[in-house]
Amino acid sequence: MSETVGRFAPSPSGPVHLGNIACCLLAYLSARHQGGRFLLRIEDLDHLRCPPAYGEQVIRDLEALGFDWDEEPLWQSRRGKVYEDALSQLSSHLYPCFCTRAELMASQAPNLGDTQTVYAGTCRHLTQEEIREKSLHRSPAIRLRVPDLEIVFTDGLQGEVRENLEQACGDFIVRRSDGLFGYQLAVVVDDAASGVTEVVRGRDILSATPRQIYLCRLLGLPVPRYIHIPLLLDPHGRRLAKRDRDLGLDRLLQRFTPEQILGFLACAYHLIKKPEAISLPELVDCFDLNNIPREDVSLPAGLFEGL
Repeated sequence: MSETVGRFAPSPSGPVHLGNIACCLLAYLSARHQGGRFLLRIEDLDHLRCPPAYGEQVIRDLEALGFDWDEEPLWQSRRGKVYEDALSQLSSHLYPCFCTRAELMASQAPNLGDTQTVYAGTCRHLTQEEIREKSLHRSPAIRLRVPDLEIVFTDGLQGEVRENLEQACGDFIVRRSDGLFGYQLAVVVDDAASGVTEVVRGRDILSATPRQIYLCRLLGLPVPRYIHIPLLLDPHGRRLAKRDRDLGLDRLLQRFTPEQILGFLACAYHLIKKPEAISLPELVDCFDLNNIPREDVSLPAGLFEGL
């Protein structure tokens, strides 16, 4: 059996919060419990939202909690040539898209929620003359053409997942109109380049996984094992976000030790029975994926005060 290689890949657009730490913790414990390696990747493709100082702060925050990794952190902002090469390999599956955000939302083709729509294929069959004309007025995004294909995989926590690419998302963007590479492309290329065999991340990314598997197939890359963990919610049932300053690591460390924070998270995810201070090595020894709940985890109001 090949060595397990896990990773944590935060987008440094703001302070690290408790939800980020939970994802890092479970990815770290899973890899280390299997005697594997653990890597850190800074997903700073959007340099305006993710300045270098934010990425450096993420590294310091994780180190303050005791996390370590087996290679120097990988910064996506430094890997443009690698992504260009991947796009070149996909050239026969790509086409330019000139649709504006307003046009995409107005198409309502069909809507999967407030943030996700199925692309209607508006620009899929443009002629070369139409492309030249539209290029005079707007820089295009680059989309990957997807077939009427069902992607099936077994998630380590969520079980069997089936998704038809054409019906669930349609042709998706691999390079934005502003020139930034798409998340789907970058994550696939980087996981393969780093030899990642296991991806532990929030289940809010579950719907993107079939697209990534399809990209792996097109690029001839290995598909890692996926484990999509439940999200950490605030006491009101809302997903934690960087705006939740009270649950930011900087404030938490003013009140609690790293071991107390790790113990709270380990208890929330059913790895230990009560929220008591515990070290990372101790958690590695007692880690059991089967204990992690499948549904999202709500933070009880005032639970931290019990530490």
